[in-house]
Amino acid sequence: MSIPSSNREAKLLRFGVFEVDLAAGELRKNGARIRLQEQPFQVLTTLLQNAGQVVTRESLRETIWNSDTFVDFDHSLNTAINKIRDALGDSASSPRFVETLARRGYRFLASVDTIETLDPPPPTQPKVRAAAMLAPDEAEQLHPDLYVPVPRRGIVRVFFALIQIMYLIFYVSGLAHLRSAEKVAGSFLPGWRALAIAGALLVTGAIGIPLRFYLLSSVAFDFRKLGETFIRLFPFVLALDQLWAISPFLLLPQIGIGLAFAATAALLYVPFSERTLIRMAYLPPGPS
Repeated sequence: MSIPSSNREAKLLRFGVFEVDLAAGELRKNGARIRLQEQPFQVLTTLLQNAGQVVTRESLRETIWNSDTFVDFDHSLNTAINKIRDALGDSASSPRFVETLARRGYRFLASVDTIETLDPPPPTQPKVRAAAMLAPDEAEQLHPDLYVPVPRRGIVRVFFALIQIMYLIFYVSGLAHLRSAEKVAGSFLPGWRALAIAGALLVTGAIGIPLRFYLLSSVAFDFRKLGETFIRLFPFVLALDQLWAISPFLLLPQIGIGLAFAATAALLYVPFSERTLIRMAYLPPGPS
């Protein structure tokens, strides 16, 4: 839906459960403010004012970025679009709001309503009370794929980084005590099979260490294509993690069979939790 030029001075733009207050420079969902930086807000406003129409990248450059501003325009615009999608819970691969048109620009898909003046809040309904009346599922922004409240990306990245550190400790410890692991394996397996287990520990540990350093550095520096990269690596990560999930049995003399089974059961789930954390922190890959 295109907004007529006579309405482009409207103070409030509404689409679905969202509204944009042009006077206050705020994006709100069900009345609750959603943080959005200045440039992403300006890009969103431009898209809303031209809803249903293609807004070219060049048009956005001329409207928002001054010609004398020395910035990486492509990176800045892509970042702004990603922040808009994060705020709206949208996805580049299956957009409900912002559609990417390759090498052309963007189009806002949802219907947009314009209001000339803001509706004053009822005098007997304080904002706090009105917010408290919202249904729990309406008051929180849900992840578009996982259908859970969107967590703070920083916390998710920390959990993912801790998992990588855990595996690094496993690998280093396993390689440092390779001879002891071979002896433990030899206590319940024939000689050549125990040697094969030691060889598997050596090879997978040597491969796993650089892999974990890569994942750890990627999440530490917030590599934005980590989600897409991890999905491609996941079959290999899954096979590696499932193999190392049986490593607690190498500690049978120290921890006993019960604890070894419990630790293995937990480790079998870890690669799937890694994938979930990546999907929480990095939306499904797609063009910006």
